[in-house]
This record gives sequence, structure tokens and C-alpha cells, in this order.
Amino acid sequence: MTASSPSLWLRLKRLSLVTQIIIGLIAGIALALFAPEVAKSTAFIGKVFVSALKAVAPILVFVLVMASIANHKHGQETHIRPILFLYLLGTFAAAVVAVIASTLFPSSLVLATHDVAVTAPGGISEVLQSLLLSVVDNPVSALMNANFIGILAWAIGMGVAIRHAGDTTREVLGDLSNGVTLIVRLVIRFAPLGIFGLVASTLATSGFGALIGYVHLLAVLLGCMLFVALVMNPVIVFWKLRRNPYPLVITCLRESGITAFFTRSSAANIPVNLELSKRLGLHEDTYSVSIPLGATINMAGAAITITVLTLAAVHTLGIAVDIPTAILLSIVAAICACGASGVAGGSLLLIPLACSLFGIPSEIAMQVVAVGFIIGVLQDSAETALNSSTDVLFTAAACLGEDEKAERMA
Repeated sequence: MTASSPSLWLRLKRLSLVTQIIIGLIAGIALALFAPEVAKSTAFIGKVFVSALKAVAPILVFVLVMASIANHKHGQETHIRPILFLYLLGTFAAAVVAVIASTLFPSSLVLATHDVAVTAPGGISEVLQSLLLSVVDNPVSALMNANFIGILAWAIGMGVAIRHAGDTTREVLGDLSNGVTLIVRLVIRFAPLGIFGLVASTLATSGFGALIGYVHLLAVLLGCMLFVALVMNPVIVFWKLRRNPYPLVITCLRESGITAFFTRSSAANIPVNLELSKRLGLHEDTYSVSIPLGATINMAGAAITITVLTLAAVHTLGIAVDIPTAILLSIVAAICACGASGVAGGSLLLIPLACSLFGIPSEIAMQVVAVGFIIGVLQDSAETALNSSTDVLFTAAACLGEDEKAERMA
């Protein structure tokens, strides 16, 4: 027995991280089915993993972006502008898909009073003001509260300033970046164990009983997200690369989407996406900025959630929606999605903004938010998987597309 144990451990160790995660997923489901009481106790393992990811993500982004800009040599090519365009295009396209799907398959809600304590923004101007305040946040506060917009702003500013420092200073910053990256890789190696705990405890505690009354709404939501992930995003990538996009799409969904599905946080999945970008051979100067940027503004899943739930409330209340209003809703949903926080349930708090377009009072809008929390077991997980995997997908598409364009011109 002692002789066989090391060989089994070595066989597991040689498996890819994705395969190990799938094993952890299956083991978590099995434990929840056959020993639910034991499965509930594994919640702590999942919390430790997610907490570790959230702990390393802010400092990683700050150090990596700062070091990348500080050590950037004149003449090196970066592709932030085309990536930013793909982010905004993808988010708006997702909102349009959600409008069309909600029109073809209207959902109805049972709106009642729910005791959910939330604080939603009062208007689009408030969202934009909040974004601006996040940019000028105190750097220590930004790191403590995982304000990635503020972290990015300070990292870019410090990086530009340190570019004029001596070579020794920039080398130290590069070594610090490598050290933080090493810690992140160690945390990611525990992903199979963390996902095992998350799956087992979630299924054992919540189950899917609360979701039965919202099967149609969930079907529309998840259907839109699958359509965007498997049809809309590949079309955008094909337009950029002019070749079969699905190998890249499947890789991003498998290696980024799976972990994001269970951590339910775009911010927590930043280290995973940075590691995947490195393995894809992308430009570090580009992805070290575009990945944390995507976690704050590339929110196709959030745009779908805001649009579908808003139109479900509109249909329930019998409010007519014309084409100009639908277009306006798509724009508002895309803007609201960019203002959604990168934490679990962040997009739900922006639903009242979209509801205000149709004159729906905040009391009813908050009930819609409560419905979102009920179905959040699946909705938020799928939303985060779409958001986070698309960060890598569009970064890779832009980098590869610009590289191929440069080769053709050469």
C-alpha cells in the first residue's frame, strides 16, 4: 500500500490543472449527493481558496502592471486600444442578444416583498461619478478594498514615473513582480481542492430547489450567455483573426471559465487569467494591463443579467417596449455593466438603473434584485465564467490579430 500511494500521487500530479479541477468537481458532486452533512463542512476549504485568490489579486495587479510599464522599452508594441474596443463591442453585443431573447421568450416574475438589504445607485451619472472616485481613491484604500480601477490608475502612474528611475530600481521592481507571480502560481495549484469544497458545500446547502420556480428565467439567462460564449464571441474573434476561432474559445472557457464559474468573482479570477495569458504566449506588457482592466469593464454576462431581469419586470408589469427604447436599454445595460463590481452579485445592484428607464419604482426594482439573488447560484456563476473567460479571449484575439497583421505588412 505504501508503494502504490506515491505512484497514485505522482499520476495525479502529472495531470493538467484543468483535469485536476474536473476531478475535484466530480468528487464534490458525489460527496454532496451521498454525504451532505460532511459536504457542508467543506465550505471552509472553498472559502480559504477564494479568500487566497482575492488576497493576492490586488497586490499582483498593482505590482505586475507597475513593473510592466516601468520596464517597457520604447518601440515595444502593445495592443490595449484594440482590446478595449473588443471589450466594449462584446458587452454591447451581449446586451442586444439579451434584448432579442427576452422579446422572443418573455419571462414573468412573482414580485413580492423580500427582505434584501441592498443599496443601488440612483442613476447613470452616479455610476460614472463612482467610477471617477474609484480612479482617484487612496492607493492603500484601493488595495485594501480591492478597488481595481484605483489600483490600475496608481499602478500606471507609478509605472510611468519609475520608467525614469535607474536600472537597479527597475530590476528590483521586476524581481518583486516575479516573486508575487510565484506566490500566485502556488495559490492556483490549490484550485482543484478549493473547487471541491465550493461545489460540495454549495450543493449540500442550497441544492436547486429554490431555482425550480424560475426555470424559464434561468433558461433565458443561461441561453443568452451560452449564445454569446459559443456564437457571438467566436464571430467577433473570427472577424479579428480571420480563422477558426473555436480552439481559442474552448481553451479560454475550459481554463478560465471553469474556475471563474465556481469562484463567482472576476477579481478573484485575475491571477488565473494572467497565468493563462502567459501560457498562450501573449505580450506581458499587454495582458498585465488588459486582464485587470477586463475584470472591471468587460462585462458581457453582467449586461445580459441586467437586461433580461429588467425586461422580465417590464413584461410582468405589462409595459410596452418599442425599438428605440430597446436600443437605449442595450446602451444603458452596457454602461451599467462596465460599472458593475468584480464581486459575486455585483451586477444585480445595477438592475434598478435599467428599470428606471421604464418608470418602474425602486420598491419593485428591489424585488427584481431579490429574484436575482435567489437564482444567483447559477446565474452569477455563469455570468462570471462568461465575463472572465472573455477577458483572455479578446486579449488573445487582439494580440494575435495585431501580430499577424504586422507579419503581413512586413
